Amino acid sequence: MRKTIAVLALSLLAAHVMAAVSPEEAAKLGTILTPVGAEKAGNADGSIPAWTGGIPKNAGAVDSKGFLADPFASEKPLFVITAATVDKYKDKLSDGQVAMFKRYPETYKIPVYPSHRTVNLPADIYESIKRSALNVKAINDGNGLENFTGNRYYAFPIPKNGVEVLWNHITRYHGGNLRRIITQATPQTNGSYTPIRFEEEVAVPQAIPDIDQAKAANVLSYFKQSVTAPARLAGNVLLVHETLDQVKEPRLAWIYNAGQRRVRRAPQVSYDGPGTASDGLRTTDNFDMFSGAPDRYDWKLVGKKEMYIPYNSYKLDSPSLKYDDIIKAGHINQDLTRYELHRVWEVVGTVKPSERHIYAKRHMYIDEDSWQVALVDHYDGRGQLWRVAEGHAQFYYDHQVPAYTVETLYDLIAGRYIALGMKNEEKSSFVFGFAAKAADYTPAALRAEGVR
Repeated sequence: MRKTIAVLALSLLAAHVMAAVSPEEAAKLGTILTPVGAEKAGNADGSIPAWTGGIPKNAGAVDSKGFLADPFASEKPLFVITAATVDKYKDKLSDGQVAMFKRYPETYKIPVYPSHRTVNLPADIYESIKRSALNVKAINDGNGLENFTGNRYYAFPIPKNGVEVLWNHITRYHGGNLRRIITQATPQTNGSYTPIRFEEEVAVPQAIPDIDQAKAANVLSYFKQSVTAPARLAGNVLLVHETLDQVKEPRLAWIYNAGQRRVRRAPQVSYDGPGTASDGLRTTDNFDMFSGAPDRYDWKLVGKKEMYIPYNSYKLDSPSLKYDDIIKAGHINQDLTRYELHRVWEVVGTVKPSERHIYAKRHMYIDEDSWQVALVDHYDGRGQLWRVAEGHAQFYYDHQVPAYTVETLYDLIAGRYIALGMKNEEKSSFVFGFAAKAADYTPAALRAEGVR
């Protein structure tokens, strides 16, 4: 009997580690599944349409600063969910969204528009995805990836468990090397705030021609963030080498402090360490809705469901808006938001008994077409719903890149929130595919970056 149990345990472990799918299963990508692994068909009543290839690269005009026209500007909401009607729709809302109606019954609303499956990716990324399906395996109890080579995107397009779904979010396509100027706000309960301005770069090893690929074998990306406003924070620079297997090789981070004029290692830039200039309203791994190592949690795959999630948020990204138009007391201006019915992967992360984190549980909902996290409900150690995250997404059709317009994280207890990623008043939209050099992502480069 013991021998039988041991053999079964070993076979289950092998199934978990050997996660690459068969050629027959991989052949579903681009046939009954989309090339990224979503269901190609629509739902039964047609409220979620079939995926027919996404929207074209010329779906709308692009202005001189790179901002995109809203291809759905003429559409009106099908209906608007309010505190008075939320019970009618709660089966398609997260517990956190329902809690927002209770916390802000007079002002919080969810305008629901027709659903559009806009996402499509470049052909070479689709090839990378199929290669991932056939070759990538999870190692180190799901905390690292093996055979993840070349253009490294979407490790598990046909996932078998919760951590594999999460890895698809972590390894999703960002357009190659990405540069952006964005603003963050952490409003007081009355809505007053001081804008915090970041200049950020994300570069991937495969798009840095002069990098030592052998040394970068365990690096997923390089991230650099410079604070340029307000004056009291300006000049501080953060550099992160994001590793694939952070159990084997933890994330490497350095900070240049402009006041001290020194570069220091920054081990606190991980897990539940405080986010940059966040006034304690987000953790480091709240960035990008979830980032960093998954190893402190057990990730349970619940399945798929249909939900109203922020989507095609072009109106919220309009350069005609001021940040004051967006930032309001309690939550962002919901009149500027757009929600659509989409299928999501539902994953629950529970802190392992041997680990610690200020979020004891994270209930996540991940869009099937982009693999971006759309909603997260965060629970504290007492099991109380604490913070509610919404990723207001748009598809940059001119570059074929899904991304966030604004990430919001609402603290239900404090009555405050953080909004990250606004660029409405900036000189340009995102810049994709910029030329990156290996020397730009070394600790030695930080001092030059941080000169006031």
